[in-house]
Amino acid sequence: MSNSVNEKVRCLIIGSGPAGYTAAIYASRANLCPVLYEGIQPGGQLTTTTDVENFPGYPDGVTGFDLMSDLKKQATRFDADIRIGIITSVDFDKKPYEITVDGEKVIEADTVIIATGATAKYLGIPDEQKYAGMGVSACATCDGFFYRKKTVAVVGGGDTACEEALYLSSLASLVYMIVRKPYLRASRVMQKRVKETPNINLLFEHNTVGLFGEHGVEGVYLVKRKGEPDEEKVTIAIDGFFLAIGHTPNSRLFSKWIHTDDVGYIKTHPGSPRTNMPGIFAAGDVADPHYRQAVTAAGTGCMAAIEAERYLLENK
Repeated sequence: MSNSVNEKVRCLIIGSGPAGYTAAIYASRANLCPVLYEGIQPGGQLTTTTDVENFPGYPDGVTGFDLMSDLKKQATRFDADIRIGIITSVDFDKKPYEITVDGEKVIEADTVIIATGATAKYLGIPDEQKYAGMGVSACATCDGFFYRKKTVAVVGGGDTACEEALYLSSLASLVYMIVRKPYLRASRVMQKRVKETPNINLLFEHNTVGLFGEHGVEGVYLVKRKGEPDEEKVTIAIDGFFLAIGHTPNSRLFSKWIHTDDVGYIKTHPGSPRTNMPGIFAAGDVADPHYRQAVTAAGTGCMAAIEAERYLLENK
């Protein structure tokens, strides 16, 4: 038996990263009176990033936390209703759409903007948390700049890992690729590029078991050919440790209704944040397997709010 509806809104935004907050700014200015729920991680992935130097308008850089705080303030200035709470279930079979908050409150929404982001996959070793923001990163494009002329390691053997390693090779003096298998899973063209890049050093059949350093990452403990008779412990000195083993889009809550790709990224109409469900839009990393940048997320948040406004005008 469904709970009784507690509230009706024109535009509900789920998620509070650059996409969610930008959608709130645009939706508020369009008089949609948006309600935004911040979710498990208010401010999204960026709040775990120390310095952001590539977001336009901050010539001296800004911390991830301050950037999200500024976006939130801007949305609040236009009377966006930003709330603490987690969306625990949705029912997109009904119109208006029904969304349940914290397992109890039910909201009816004419339009929904999904901006729940994606979560970087980690190896699961405790040191990853210990050195988060102190040498451990899941985004080379975000943090590579800080490792100019330094030594870094990239974990992974797929296309993403190769892309990250190639990007870092133009900045760092040496890039280790730590690959669990005896080969790269990446496409042929990516493998060729990596192997032809002189400052990328491939470490096949290596597993990461730990990191070390006084005030940040100074090195990584590896095991070569783990479980084999010739198993060997290896230690290398590095300044940065980049995870490139993929992301998990936070889309599972909606997957019964919303089309996703094999990984779980929400499929949108080309060049648009529209999903397969009318009045439901996806913005930011939950629908972006390619760029995963704060500025692109903000751009799609803007697009989603504009589309929501148009949808409401057309479907009075």
